[in-house]
Amino acid sequence: MSDQVTKAQKFKTLHVPGHPIILFNIWDAGTAKAVAASGAKALATGSWSVAAAHGFEDGEHMPFDLALANLERITAAMELPVTIDLESGYSVTPDGVGMTVARALEAGAIGCNLEDSARETGPLRTISEQAARLKGARHAADRLGIPAFLNARTDVFLIAPADTHEGLVAEALERARAYADAGADGFFVPGLVNEALIARVVEGSSLPVNVMFNTAMPPAARLAELGVARISHGPGPYRMMMKALESAAREALL
Repeated sequence: MSDQVTKAQKFKTLHVPGHPIILFNIWDAGTAKAVAASGAKALATGSWSVAAAHGFEDGEHMPFDLALANLERITAAMELPVTIDLESGYSVTPDGVGMTVARALEAGAIGCNLEDSARETGPLRTISEQAARLKGARHAADRLGIPAFLNARTDVFLIAPADTHEGLVAEALERARAYADAGADGFFVPGLVNEALIARVVEGSSLPVNVMFNTAMPPAARLAELGVARISHGPGPYRMMMKALESAAREALL
């Protein structure tokens, strides 16, 4: 457990505004080894990619026991810190989310993503509801004695058209404040690509800000200048690899 604590502590120090940790998301032990060999400082699963690699749709359609077994294979094969995408926590209640987080930590993870999408009622949970769920996650990590990095993801921007994002910054920052008070360590804003709005979120958030990279965004160097502390690549690596595999297969089958 002490090694896991050390990894968790190290992972937290990698979130430096202006010098972001870049996570090229993985989906199994093989991709973990490949990304580690590139010189990565930490590893992160992406739920979309993990689900797709196992034949499931994203959105907690993949059984949690299977996601956990996949995580165990990754952490057993790697010395780097590994954080897992737990989607909405595979539970509605704070206690249930806490149990999910505890099982992930017991499987070797040092952190997780928890999103505020409401799969049962949609589209988003209330701020107070999500804050309670994050508290449940933090209490679970504390009981295990692991300073897990809880990356609080808001889907405020992801579910909305880009031309409405400016009007959503205030709500996002309200969520950031509540999530920080609930024990979150990071604030994840997938779907936000406008650099002026990214800068506003960074300035207004007390938590280090995580963005999900895509080709519509400024390059990593510019995101660093904006004060971003973490850049995730989400399903991009999986899609890139599957496209390359399909292309190679087509060529081989000609």
